Amino acid sequence: MNENIIKRNELLAQKVIKGLASRNMTGYYAHDKEEALKIALSLIQEGSTVTMGGAMSAHEIGLVSALKEGSYDFIDRDEYEDKRAAMLAAYDADIFLSSANAMTEDGIIVNIDGNANRVSAIAQGPRKVLFIVGMNKICSDIDGAMKRARNVAATTNAQRFGLDTPCAKTGSCMNCKSPDTICCQFLITRFSKHPGRIEVILVNDNLGF
Repeated sequence: MNENIIKRNELLAQKVIKGLASRNMTGYYAHDKEEALKIALSLIQEGSTVTMGGAMSAHEIGLVSALKEGSYDFIDRDEYEDKRAAMLAAYDADIFLSSANAMTEDGIIVNIDGNANRVSAIAQGPRKVLFIVGMNKICSDIDGAMKRARNVAATTNAQRFGLDTPCAKTGSCMNCKSPDTICCQFLITRFSKHPGRIEVILVNDNLGF
């Protein structure tokens, strides 16, 4: 990665972390995926019940593999025959892993969901929520974050899942009401009522969508 981009990311990350702190959330900065994994594992106690909502970023830093191989009670919904049971188990988990569709420079987190299991768990239930967020998802303001969530994250996921939505064909949000839409629930996390519940690891890399 270009040295100027690295320096820019470091400075921007400190601004985001300061913004998170003002919102009762905690931020960390990792210089690469390996450091992100170390920070994540330092925040998750062995024996903890951990689950997630389809966060590609957690896979990309090696966190999911480490949890499956380590001394953790990892609930992998892909391995559950009863998907609903796996999703419901998330609400009583010690740690819920997620990423963000977008974040603002002052620490607001934006997510869009189809079934709402991910955004509902972020909002309420699990004792802690740990976000893994690549610096590619940081936007200047809430308007930019919403645009990114709708036109980049949601569109890419619709294409990835092979969904029959207008955005999968055009590459941009058409504000559709398609039966296949994954833009059913929007969650803007601007403050945490519970100190220490939400932690964010910002990673100096392009992660997720």
